[in-house]
Amino acid sequence: MRALLIVNPNATSTTPAARDLLAHALSSQVQVRVVQTTHRGHAAELARRAHLDGTGLLIVHGGDGTVNEVVNGLLGAPEPTAMSELTIGPVPLLAVVPGGSANVFARSLGIDPDPVIATNQLIELLELRERRKIGLAHCDGRWFTFNAGLGLDAQVCEAIDVARAKGHAATPTRYVRTAVRSFFRARGHEPTLTVEVPGHDPVDGVHYAFVSNSSPWTYLNRRPVAVNPDTGFDTGLGVFAMRSMSVTGSLPVVRQLLTPGSNPKSRNLFRVDDTPRVRITSSAPIGLQMDGDYIGKRTEVEFAAVRDALTVIAPSRG
Repeated sequence: MRALLIVNPNATSTTPAARDLLAHALSSQVQVRVVQTTHRGHAAELARRAHLDGTGLLIVHGGDGTVNEVVNGLLGAPEPTAMSELTIGPVPLLAVVPGGSANVFARSLGIDPDPVIATNQLIELLELRERRKIGLAHCDGRWFTFNAGLGLDAQVCEAIDVARAKGHAATPTRYVRTAVRSFFRARGHEPTLTVEVPGHDPVDGVHYAFVSNSSPWTYLNRRPVAVNPDTGFDTGLGVFAMRSMSVTGSLPVVRQLLTPGSNPKSRNLFRVDDTPRVRITSSAPIGLQMDGDYIGKRTEVEFAAVRDALTVIAPSRG
């Protein structure tokens, strides 16, 4: 099998040593070519060309943003009118060796966050020919792999992007500090969101909303943060919408999110698992993020789940 190893040299935890180790290890299993990204969007371009060239396997060594680019390069822009009925044609297999800060997608698939351990894991999975079909989600003409959000988390992602541009690493500590600051800045703002989910009455008065394609929603170092524990790559979408920005209303929910095995509940929280689609509107432009990348401000977004969209090299479920 011909394989392309796409490396983002600017990702948080990628190093030349890890790249060379990965390339050398892969050469025992596949015919591998190594390319490093040089600019934003380059990973998508490489994935698109590899697909057209008949490459059988794409290995991404980078963070969640690089993985997102590769997925969008492989699949192209989803048709907004097709929504959850969209079907995907044959595309190359995808494997991920974590190289970013959070690595949510890889870790949700059971890939170790340490690049060296993950390399050995990938070689074993290739030897065993172990692979798995997963569902993806899309909105705003783009695919996302694990989550998207409107409001608070988008503000955090925007601030992190600005910090990265200034040379600051996207560490868990920086994410937490940024999230706390963003929360207190937004406390006095009126809610602008209305969430519509099939089978439920519209929910208005929402301050911020998360839409998940997997669980956990993110990680704080090794601690998982699960907003929709029953959502996964084999289900529909999870929705987590908060109708309060008060400290007293939010702290109990945060405590639940950080408690392993909890099932977040609150009178201020609207939460649904396994829905095929979600529509969220806003009375004023509000930030949108996908897979940790800030996209921009929107007033209406429709989200849809697509089952069995991609085949990945990953441990089997259970």
